[in-house]
Amino acid sequence: MLSEQRWFNWFRIYLVPGLIFQSVIVGGGYGTGREIAEFFLVHGAAGGLVGMLISCIVWGVILAIAFEFARLTQSYNYRTFFQALLGRFWWLFEVIYLLIALLVLAVIGSAAGEIVEQLLGVPANVGVLTLMVCVGALAFFGSRWIERFFVGWSALLYLTYIVLFTLAFSRYGDDIMQRISDADVVGSWGVDGVRYAAYNLNALAAVLFVVPRFRRSRHALGAGALAGVIAIIPGIFVFLTLLAGYPSTLTAAVPIIDVLATLNLLWLFVIFQVMLFGTFIETGTGVIHAVNERVANSFSLRKKTFPQYYRAIIAIGFVFVATYLAKAVGIIGLIASGYGMLSYAYIAVVIVPLLTLGLARVIKQSSPEYKTAYSEK
Repeated sequence: MLSEQRWFNWFRIYLVPGLIFQSVIVGGGYGTGREIAEFFLVHGAAGGLVGMLISCIVWGVILAIAFEFARLTQSYNYRTFFQALLGRFWWLFEVIYLLIALLVLAVIGSAAGEIVEQLLGVPANVGVLTLMVCVGALAFFGSRWIERFFVGWSALLYLTYIVLFTLAFSRYGDDIMQRISDADVVGSWGVDGVRYAAYNLNALAAVLFVVPRFRRSRHALGAGALAGVIAIIPGIFVFLTLLAGYPSTLTAAVPIIDVLATLNLLWLFVIFQVMLFGTFIETGTGVIHAVNERVANSFSLRKKTFPQYYRAIIAIGFVFVATYLAKAVGIIGLIASGYGMLSYAYIAVVIVPLLTLGLARVIKQSSPEYKTAYSEK
């Protein structure tokens, strides 16, 4: 019984944060395959894989520092976190976070509509409305239900991606291996690896609610390092699968659907579409939950209660606005231009401050001298 409890605690501390982080980025980052094509596949098989390794390392390092910084400063929502990190300039993060939140929701809203239209033959708006209802419901029930859904769906997601890659490899294995053995490297794979990791760090804001469970430095640092690995594995499966249809997958609006079409397996197509829709719910919920936690903190500072139904209203409102953004710009244009520009903003406002100011504070507050002085106060 004791060993089971230890395993459960280890799972909650070291693996759940990474599963939540992966859940938030998966819909906007992996779900359609469009982002993998845009940031990695364009650099060839070898260049793309190395670029993904760069993203994994960036996530692991930044999240480790961020979790420990949040633990030491007791920052459990993005407002208090960036107030501690950036001082009076904390609002810079909020501006870019809200912008990228709208972009991510626009992408998943557009893709959700396409899925329902293709799968059921009903108008795309039905898919968007279903997404709104599901995200609103999860946002309403709050952190505990969100965590349970993310962990459970992540397990199913991993299984689905493994099955998809296995079937694609069984049919196109020679083509995939040939493209890897060609070792072609095109363009600035390192830069895109950092840029991809940077804009996906918007998911950091959605994971901060689990920081209170980190009691020691090794908890925060270990969970952060593992989160980078947990988050990149599904992306690698998607990347290798897309190699089966390379180079046509470079220009497809939803490349993963193109690969599914070539496999011509109806049961897999249906299962993947359902799973994909669930990842959109995950991503949408995670992005908005961070906003809800920030608003709840503002209510708390004013000694007021944050009404539970406000969570659902905020969620539905965000998805509604983002959907119209997607229709105006288009999914490929959103990913190519919007994500690209905002990734540099995340490097300036998140990565650089954490690697300098954040790391310095972590080192200072972890020193024996600081702990001794603090305990004497």
